[in-house]
Parts: sequence; structure tokens; C-alpha cells
Amino acid sequence: MTTTRTSVRIGLSSLRTHRRRFVGTLTAVLLGVAFLTGTLVMGDTLRASFDTMFGNAVSGTDAVVRSTHVVTVSGESEGTRQPVSAGLAQRIRQLPQVAAAAPDIQGAGQLLGADGRPIGGQGPPTLAGNWIDDPQLNPYRLAEGRAPSAPGEVVVNRGTAEKGGLEIGDTTVLRTPDPVRVTVVGLATFGGEDGMAQVTYTGMTLADAEKHLTPKPGQASGIQVRAGPGTSQHELVDALRPVLPPGTEAIAGQASAAENQDMISGAFLGLFTTLLLVFSGIVLLVATFSIHNTFAIVVAQRTRENALLRALGASRRQILGATLTEAAVVGVIASAAGLGAGIGIAAGLQALFPAIGFPFPDGSLVVSGVSMLLPLAVGVVVCAGSALVPAVHAGRTAPLAALRETAVDDSGASRARTVTGLALLLAAVGVILTGVLADPSVWLSAVGAVLALTAFVVLGPVAASCAVRILGAPLGRLRGATGHLARRNALRSPKRTASTATALMIGVAVVSLFTVFGASLKATMDQTVDRSFAGDVAVSAPAFGAGGSGLSPRLAPAVGRLPEVAAAVGLGKGVAEVDGSGRALTVTDPAALSAVLDLGKVDGSMKALGANGIAVSDTEAGKRGLHTGSTARLTFTDGKERTFTVRAVYGQPELAGDYVITREAWAPHRGQDSDALVAVAFKDGVSTADGKAAVEKTAAAYGNPDVQTRGEYAQSSAGGIDMMLTLVYALLALAVLIALLGIANALTLALHERTRELGLLRAVGQTRKQLRAMVRWESVLVAAFGTAGGLLLGGFLGWVLVKASEGAGDTAFAFALPPVRLLVVALVGITAGALAGRRPARRAARLDVLRAVAAD
Repeated sequence: MTTTRTSVRIGLSSLRTHRRRFVGTLTAVLLGVAFLTGTLVMGDTLRASFDTMFGNAVSGTDAVVRSTHVVTVSGESEGTRQPVSAGLAQRIRQLPQVAAAAPDIQGAGQLLGADGRPIGGQGPPTLAGNWIDDPQLNPYRLAEGRAPSAPGEVVVNRGTAEKGGLEIGDTTVLRTPDPVRVTVVGLATFGGEDGMAQVTYTGMTLADAEKHLTPKPGQASGIQVRAGPGTSQHELVDALRPVLPPGTEAIAGQASAAENQDMISGAFLGLFTTLLLVFSGIVLLVATFSIHNTFAIVVAQRTRENALLRALGASRRQILGATLTEAAVVGVIASAAGLGAGIGIAAGLQALFPAIGFPFPDGSLVVSGVSMLLPLAVGVVVCAGSALVPAVHAGRTAPLAALRETAVDDSGASRARTVTGLALLLAAVGVILTGVLADPSVWLSAVGAVLALTAFVVLGPVAASCAVRILGAPLGRLRGATGHLARRNALRSPKRTASTATALMIGVAVVSLFTVFGASLKATMDQTVDRSFAGDVAVSAPAFGAGGSGLSPRLAPAVGRLPEVAAAVGLGKGVAEVDGSGRALTVTDPAALSAVLDLGKVDGSMKALGANGIAVSDTEAGKRGLHTGSTARLTFTDGKERTFTVRAVYGQPELAGDYVITREAWAPHRGQDSDALVAVAFKDGVSTADGKAAVEKTAAAYGNPDVQTRGEYAQSSAGGIDMMLTLVYALLALAVLIALLGIANALTLALHERTRELGLLRAVGQTRKQLRAMVRWESVLVAAFGTAGGLLLGGFLGWVLVKASEGAGDTAFAFALPPVRLLVVALVGITAGALAGRRPARRAARLDVLRAVAAD
């Protein structure tokens, strides 16, 4: 106990004496913990807000009747469910346990705003359905105006109306996907909110919903049921089961609400919070290296002090405990401050989200015990763990070291470090090559990436000497003696230079990785369009997400009748189970497909599919053992099974998909029919500009979708990538900031131990301006080393990610290095290094020359 008390007293005394040395460490921990806390609090708040919103919205629905048959395609969380008979509602109403029942029709419908542009559609769903008159069964509540009662009248959620500049009485177009002229007669809320995030909703009369959202009247997505007085949801479900036809089921309203909530908010929240937690981990990893470096320098500078304590009788355990006490106290203080800052971040985001168009649900912040205890524990553990190795070194200080002068750390790289680093690098290369070439595996590639990062960290001091010599070579010619001194200062301790630059290296590496991967995705899309798209222009639906309503199937025939057009082919979308597995189908005119798409080598004939034939990509055919003449059993969303004969196998499925059937084969089983793409080829002699203008004029009557050239189509297909990169850069800015704080802190500590040296330089004629420049250029060299290593590592890991993604799927990815963006990353890293050196440089220039020369 006495030993422990002594360690604590020594640690606290040292911390009070040298508290300014730990400002950078405290800031790094604070920022990392604040980011993590803000993420957890924001996730809890969003989850609780959505729970409340959905609970309020569906509180009057006690049971939902729906089909049991659902087809789910790989990669989609929500399947396509078979419709039920709308007349079933009348039978259900006869039950004594039922107070009300109404058919519920749900489909896709995208409104055009007052400016003629579509509202939403880039991600969240754009929903349309019938307006249910029973206010307790309807999850939407009429806030202004009235319910629709005549053809063409609609109610829209208030958030959608505000975003599109629509008011009650305005007339606009609803894409279903066929354009429908509608008049807004009411505005609605959902669970007391103007909308569900960016989801849009349009409520129509039952007759209009049947006409525009279902293949034929009398069908509904499900039946909403309200229980009579004294009947529980469980009792209602039991009463419904005997009257339901085969293939249908009844589930409690609470269970249905939970499913819908998970579909709308659960997937989004899961992805959103996971993304933020990943970046929190990156931030804390960067902070770990900055903290470790600070304690390593402090321990090296306190060698004589620790040796004196050892000479006075302090044990190794006490010195170790004292250093860990300092780390723990810094961790607790910084983490506690980070908790408050994190709550502030969450509150700021709650206020910011509505301003940028994301309606954060109203309500107080939800601060759970886990959201507080976890970041606090992580902050303390990260700080103490980062200081552990320096603390062990401090405990090993020999008492005789008190008799030596404290020297500037000039440690280099040991032979053991070199051998270990090279072994790790060889192992990383071997694992990565196996994971991306021999036996494609994302997980194996990830293991190799971790080994590569470890190898870079271990080999840092080995590479620092060579890298700084090369990077600093021009400084002597450009800056004279000041440049030479800055280069020598960065070279005197390669180990310290490497450890200082490592945090920045990791931040730059992650930025470079995503930059390279994003550029590769764009190059892949360009390659796909160049290789597979043989048309001149494309009319396309939104490129990503669940939003939008698609294109009218009547658009392609209308465009095909233009005198400028040689061929116009619509590619529709459908789903079915193929031999028991859910698969996406492309519904089109296969006979005309070769005029607008390059399908590669085709075995068989695309013109002979008819009503019972199917075409399959060679990749899918190889997986399922299919060939021309073999058969495949398809089960559609209406529950009907049919056997199709494979009449063609084609080689390039990028735009055509893996399965192609005719519209004739799809028509008996279709739901809400739409095309995802209309590919158009012009006649000889028709310019792209003239042909595009003619197509745009025709498309205007079908909801005015975008008409794009080949290049524009490729660019819009990759439209979400720039948005992703912007978010990544914004999140990683914090990691880079922490890395730069680490550089500034390391420079400040290094200047402290070089006080006498700096005084001598000033005494022999170095000016304050030259001293400031020397320190700033030293900071630039350290940042340049970290940036160069990050670019190299990030580019390599970007290649690994591209190749691993290619091996994990059937898409042929194209690897691309974006030189301009990577150059910007390099310039930002180096410029930031110069900024990091400004404060230490000013402090060094303010040193009193006589006191500095006399410093011990």
C-alpha cells in the first residue's frame, strides 16, 4: 500500500510540475472521446426518437394481414411480398373482435416539386399509397387541408411539400412511374413529425391507388385491422386466423411496426452509427500514437530525474506506477471533458441536421449509461495503454544515470527492429497476395492490411533517415544554413521522427485509401459503360438507394417512334426465386437488346426467348450448371411457379443483369411495373445533340426524367461516390487534426530538451526569424515524411481493397490512382505540418538567450 501511495504522490507531483507538457495529450484524448461519445449519444437519441415516432404513428393498428410469400434478393433487406385480395377487408369486418379494417396499398411514387424537379429519390424510399380514412388505422395524421376524395387529389407529408415548394391547391406530377397529374389537397405528419427522415409520402384515393400502383384492381399490399373494445392484439390475431385464406397471415400491430421501423430507420441507423464508430476508432488509433510519443519523449527527458529517484531509494515499481498515474490522471480528466464535449456535439448535430435537410426527430437527447461509461473507459485505457511501454522504460532507469548529463535523444533503428519489420512486411505481402489473387478473400486481405500497417510502424525509424535525407535535400539550397539545420534536427532521432509522423501517416493513409477506392469505383463505372453500353443516350432512374419510382414502360416505345431513333430499349426490373433462391430479373425486349447493349459472346439466341424462355449470364450459368437447352424453375411474387428454358447464355452482364426475360413472360406476374433504364441508339447521321433534344422533348411527357449522354450516364451512376468521399474527408479531418497536435506537442517537447542548443545558436548570430524558420521546416519535414508514408500505404491498401472486392463478387473492378486528388492530400498534409510548427517556432524564438545558454 505504501508503495502505491508513493507512486501516486510522485506521479501527481510530476504532473503538476510539468502539466504544460501534457496539453497535447489531453487534447487528443478529449477529441477522441468526444467523437465517440457524440456518436453513441446521437445513435441513442435517433433510435429513441424513431421508436417514439413509429409508436405514435401506428398506435391504432392492432393487426396486419399480409401474404406469407415473399421473395428477397441478395443484398436487399426488404423482400417483395405477394399482394392480398382487397376484398378480404370486408370479410374481416364481420368478425365481432374487429372495430375496423381497411386495405393498405403501398407502392413507389415520386412527386415533382414546384420547380419541376423530382423530390427525394437519392437513397430513402419515395412512397405512395391509398389514404386510409380511419384516423386510427392511418399512420399519417392530417395536419392541414382535407383528405383526397376525387380522382387526382392527394395528401403529401408536410416535409415533402416544404422541400418541393408545394402548397395546398398546387398541381404537380406524381411518377408512378407513369406520370399522373395530381392536386395537393392536404398535408400530413407521421408520428407527430413532418416526415420520416428523407422518406416522401403521397396518399391517393383507393381507386387511384389501385389504378396506378397495382397491376389490376382488387389487390392490396395488406389489410390494416383495429380491434374492438376489450380485445388485445394477441386475441385479435387468434380471431383472424380461421377466416384467412391459405397463403396469408396475421401479425400483431406492434410486430408489424417493429418490422417497418427496422426497414426505414434500423438499417440507416445501423449503417450510420457503424460508420461513425469506425471513424471514432481511427481517431482513437491516431490519438494512441500521439499519446505514446508524448510519454516516450517525456520519459526520455526525465531520465536524470527518474535516476535520482532511484538513487534515493525509489523502486522500479514505484517509477512505473508514477508514470502510469500521470497517464491515468490525464486520461480521466480528458475523458471527463470529452464526455461533456460529446454531448455538446450530439446537441449541435440535433440542431444542424434539420438545417441541411435531414429532419432529426424532436425530443431531448438520450444519454444512457453505456454512452457515458464506454467512452470514459476507452479514453482512460487508451491513455494508460499508450503510456505503458514508456512507463516500463522509466522503471528500468539505472541510478547511475543521475551522474550523466541529460542528452538529446539520438536513438536510431536497431537491427532487431529492421529484421522484425521486414519479416512483418514479407508476411503482409504474402497474406495480401493470397487474399486478392490466389484465394480471393476480403477477410484475408484485411488481415494482410493490418500486418502491412504494423510493418510500416515498425520500419518507420528505418525509413525515416533515408526519407528525411531525400525530402530535405532541397532545403539546403533553398534555405541555406536554416534548411541544413532543420534537416539535421529531423535526422538526429529517426525513432522520434518516425513515431511523431506515424499518427499523421495513419490519417493520410485512410484518406488516400478511400480516395483511391472512390476513383476506382468511378473508373469501374466508366469501364462498364464503355464496354457494355452501345447506345448514344440513356434515360435513367436514380443510381442508388431505394428512392424514385423508375421510368414508365411506355417511354421506350414512344422514344422508339422518333425519326431520329434507330432503337430504344427499356430495361425493367423484377424479382423471382430461381430454383429456390431470390434473384433480380431484367425485363426487356431481348431481340432489340443487342442494338443498345454489348452482351459479349452469346451462346444461343436472344431473339427466341418468347413467353417461356430465359437468358442467363455465363457467370450465373456456371454457378448453377445451366446451359442452352436446360431448364430453370422460377417462382414469382404472386406465388405461381413456371419452368423456363435457357435459350441464351451471354458474357457481359454488367448492365443486363444475370437473368433476362421478355415482357410477355413477366406480364402475368408483374407488380408495379417500371423501367430502370431506357437505352437509345440514334440513326446514322443524327448528331448526339439533335437526338438528345428530341428524346428530351418526348421524355418530358413521362415525368421529365434525365436524358444523358454516355459520359453523363457513367458520371451520374457514380454520383454517390463523391458524396461518400466528402463525408469521409469531413470525419477524418479530426484524425488529421489530432495527428498535427501530436507533431506540435512533440516539437515543443523536443525544443525544451534543446534549450541550451537553441540559446547557443542565437548567441552565435542566428536571428529570431531564422530560428522560427528552422523549427517550421523541421515540422514540415516530419509532416512530409508522414504524408509520403500515408500516401504509399493508402495507395497500396486501396489496391488491396479493389482487388479483394473484385474477388468477392462478379464485378470486374478497375484500379485507378487519382493524381490530382492525391496531390491535394499531399499538399494539405505538408501545409498542415507547417501550421503545426508555428506555435513551437514562436515559443522557441521568444527564448531569452542568456537563460537558454545557462539551461541544464
